[in-house]
Amino acid sequence: MARDLTTSPVDRKKILEDNDAIKAVYDNLGFEGVRFEGRFRFTKGQVARFYEVDVRTIERLLENHSQEMQNNGYELFKGARLRGLRLAFLQHLEQSHVSDIDVGDISQIYENELVANKAPSLGIFTFKSVLNIGMLLTGSQRAKQVRSAILNIVIDVMNKRLGGSTKYINQREEEFLPSALREFNYRKVFTDALDKYIQANKFKYAQLTDKIYRSIFREQSKEYRKILCLNAKESVRATMYSEVLDLIASYENGFADFLKKKFEQNESNPIRLSEANLLFHEFEQLTEQLYEPLKEKARVLMATRDMAFRDALHEKLKDYIDTVSLDDIDKFLGEKSKALEERIVENKEIFIRLKDR
Repeated sequence: MARDLTTSPVDRKKILEDNDAIKAVYDNLGFEGVRFEGRFRFTKGQVARFYEVDVRTIERLLENHSQEMQNNGYELFKGARLRGLRLAFLQHLEQSHVSDIDVGDISQIYENELVANKAPSLGIFTFKSVLNIGMLLTGSQRAKQVRSAILNIVIDVMNKRLGGSTKYINQREEEFLPSALREFNYRKVFTDALDKYIQANKFKYAQLTDKIYRSIFREQSKEYRKILCLNAKESVRATMYSEVLDLIASYENGFADFLKKKFEQNESNPIRLSEANLLFHEFEQLTEQLYEPLKEKARVLMATRDMAFRDALHEKLKDYIDTVSLDDIDKFLGEKSKALEERIVENKEIFIRLKDR
């Protein structure tokens, strides 16, 4: 089952312990707190209003996740600290620059919670605990938006730590190297088949390769290069994710065999490139049901990851964009990710075996 912030305390903890990411979220979220004792503070009413839920919903989360909330800064204020906090909130309201409508709403919250409320203690949130609530809330559209924003910002922060270059971020995944080597071998099967079964034509490799690309992710190599800002010397496939490479390899191997059979049926007469293009269309139709689920998966992964990690929009795949998964963040940016050079050293035996296949 895919990991999700609402169900994964480990992932919530990992993100909330990343102070650089939390600061970036605060700077971007637009939910201003009151600075007190070196932290931004928020009342229960503010949090409920922000997430557009009832205060009782917040209280249930506090009850069900009390230790986690305390670990992230939620605490009860009493005595002199509570008096100081009330004063800080009221001073903040007097000095804040918000709209007349918001002033009315916020002042009412402050009045109810900080002035009229004579309770000896008051539960107060830090920004981390506010985000913690957003990670737990399942019935709030605002909370869903906050979770998405958190993940996007975490990705940006982690990207910067890796040097900011995302062009070859696909290579940091564990499966990239084996997939790239497999595809290299099946690419040779494919080009050998084009050499053997299709009449000499300098355009046959590019044309039939583009047909594979268009079938899988609806773009020619020229379009793909433009989207990822690749120059003429940079390899297109060096930037592709392992799942896409695996599917390309399957197409190449399958079409090579299909060409061979057509060549034999044609009494071993070389096939013209125009005929080969028609044969690819026939191959595509024959394998449509077989490849459709894999193509859909590849499109979702490519569109989602490139938007999240590379800020690159595949216009023809925009309907496939989804929220990047926590697993993907780990695979490409987290502890599971490694530079390609490290992967080669670790997988030297696999590299040799596949290379000599």
